[in-house]
Amino acid sequence: MIHVTHFNRLFWDSGTTRTEVIEHGVVDPGHQYTGRLARAAVVVNEPVRRGRHTGTDLLPALAEAAPLDVFGMGTEGLAARLGLPEERCRGADLAQAQLHRAMAERRFYLHPVRWTSLGLSLLEAMHLGMPVVALATTEVVEAVPPGAGTLSTRPDVLARTARHYLHEPEAAAADGRRARQAALGRYGLKRFLADWERVMTEVRS
Repeated sequence: MIHVTHFNRLFWDSGTTRTEVIEHGVVDPGHQYTGRLARAAVVVNEPVRRGRHTGTDLLPALAEAAPLDVFGMGTEGLAARLGLPEERCRGADLAQAQLHRAMAERRFYLHPVRWTSLGLSLLEAMHLGMPVVALATTEVVEAVPPGAGTLSTRPDVLARTARHYLHEPEAAAADGRRARQAALGRYGLKRFLADWERVMTEVRS
């Protein structure tokens, strides 16, 4: 059984089945980060329906620290559904190429998700050169190294970092560069394909 994260391997009861981990591999969209907009990018599908799993309940408080642009399916009209002014929380569903450009214009990437093994949008944000502000849950604590952003189980700590990035764009850009280097090293396609080749060779032999 092949898992895509060590978190999955740890939490999934595979019984006596042999397990391996082949971590995600992401196509590099290039270092597109500008951070010119003092807003946070959030990527989540169906945030209202999925609720606490995706940290939707945390968005109103975090929107006080930094205005949010939430990208994904089912995000239209999100501000009204959360009781927020439109300026503090905007929603949009974009095609991937448009999404990457839009994300890279935002000052940082916010990942409030409580429960998913490792969101690919987080890895894409790091590849884009975005600094990360995320809940310290699941595989995120392994994917985002020190110096690439802030991980915490305390929303007030995340809010403090959000305000810091808004007021210190150079610091945000520097952390984003470190995030990109970490993502290229760990989640690049070369390593991903090499891992699959190794496992397939072992299975055939």
